[in-house]
Amino acid sequence: MTSAAAANALPHPHDADRSRPRPSRRIAFLGAGNMNGAILRGILAAGADPSALVATVRGAEKARALRTETGIEVLAGADTPDANRAAAAGADIVFLGVKPVGIQDLCREIAGALRPDAVVVSVAAGVTIAQIEGALAAGQPVVRSMPNTPLMAGRGAVGLSAGSTATEAQVAEVVALFEVSGLVRVVPEEQLDAVTAISGSGPAYAFYLAEAMARAGVELGLSADLARDLARATVAGAGAMLADPAADPAGLRKAITSPNGTTERALAAFDEAGLADIVARGARAAAERAAEISRSLG
Repeated sequence: MTSAAAANALPHPHDADRSRPRPSRRIAFLGAGNMNGAILRGILAAGADPSALVATVRGAEKARALRTETGIEVLAGADTPDANRAAAAGADIVFLGVKPVGIQDLCREIAGALRPDAVVVSVAAGVTIAQIEGALAAGQPVVRSMPNTPLMAGRGAVGLSAGSTATEAQVAEVVALFEVSGLVRVVPEEQLDAVTAISGSGPAYAFYLAEAMARAGVELGLSADLARDLARATVAGAGAMLADPAADPAGLRKAITSPNGTTERALAAFDEAGLADIVARGARAAAERAAEISRSLG
């Protein structure tokens, strides 16, 4: 089973409480890589009508695979040179899911095909609203977002900012699409690099921790398979506990840290090694890289 399929097999949290995205709204995903793919699958898992969704990919084989998996219309650039324009035409919301360096070119490519009231949503790190709006027709509504891949499992986190012409109603509709799959916060654009550093890149930090725990288990004599299984289940279980809106990370940590016990000894070793400072340095590096991307795009 692929990681995407595995995520789709998980029960979606709060299914009874979430509103189904309006099937009458046409949603286009230009590019269906990790991030756009996670958003797409999260929306489908929440009950969206597959006939209202369209995606574009480069290769015909990937198009067939995604079409088979999701039941949505998928256009391959290899077969349809104007696939992005065709998908964007008539769409109410268009998610831009290519690499940051390609966002402006993609905007220029589809600008003439977009309806004037279509909302363009970027999921690319470091590409500013001004850079996106500058590559589109004047007045085109834009929302810049920074989601993360746990959206496909209904446990995502998203920060987003409205462009200069996006209305409150348009922003609310984008928020609703993301909310079916996780936590959403509207923030000033200048905070999006920090959101990128904490939640956008954050899942990789958790996966890195699970890798490190598994390696430590092997060093302590466990088999590689057992160490990996224990680390994976432990990080996933801790994440599920944190998913409670009332959960406090510090409180959860203290609750399982007995005085002079094994956990306390491990945490003391982490503090001695400066783990908190290491995490902070990593987050700053991610935020600085996002800012570098913005500068490099002019």
